[in-house]
Amino acid sequence: MSKKRIKVCIVIPSYNEEAVIGDVIDGVMNIFKKSAYDFDIVCIDDGSRDKTASIAQKHGAIVIRHILNIGAGGATATGLSYAQQSGYDVAATMDADGQHAPEDVLKGVKILIKDDADLIIGSRLITTEGMSRVKIIGNKGLSFVTYILFGINSTDSQSGLRIFSRKALVSLRWKTSGYEFCSEMLWRAKQQKMKISEYSIQAIYTEYSKAKGQNNWNGINIVKSLLRRRVEEMFE
Repeated sequence: MSKKRIKVCIVIPSYNEEAVIGDVIDGVMNIFKKSAYDFDIVCIDDGSRDKTASIAQKHGAIVIRHILNIGAGGATATGLSYAQQSGYDVAATMDADGQHAPEDVLKGVKILIKDDADLIIGSRLITTEGMSRVKIIGNKGLSFVTYILFGINSTDSQSGLRIFSRKALVSLRWKTSGYEFCSEMLWRAKQQKMKISEYSIQAIYTEYSKAKGQNNWNGINIVKSLLRRRVEEMFE
């Protein structure tokens, strides 16, 4: 009897990414076609006002469209919900702006399967080559806040490259819809006693991805939202 092939869903939350989404999808396609996995690429078009959805579909992705922009957390939740309902064994999320190397996505899938983990984070801060000092300070700061509020050690709590087991797809949920979901997701995984780890990835910063990324001022809003969520749940 032939061994069942593992099904992987690569989720790409996207908002106004027509300039690069085709290249991002092509890169993932080329890497995963050489792998031992069955795979699909799912682009969550989070209310884009450009041609992100049509370009993603043309390049072979499954496209799910939000009529309105609801944020990175909401778009990621939509993609993972699709992966769970469609019976995938593993799901990966990655940024749509070209910041993540497709090779690192495949590397993470292999590590999760090998280590029998539930959630692994692709960390840009184990090796910081390619990252600006401002980005390093901002991400380390939010990782420190994640530790203070939730007791979770992560070198890069805000990374968009994450790999999820079937268990995580079935049971991991969060309540925030913006970028603060990155820290909340780790908190929810810890509450459910999931096996969490991280691995080193490269950060690919172009002028385009630098312009699209969140700035450190937005980090203040993230901290406020996380603090409010933590306090609210103390009294629920």
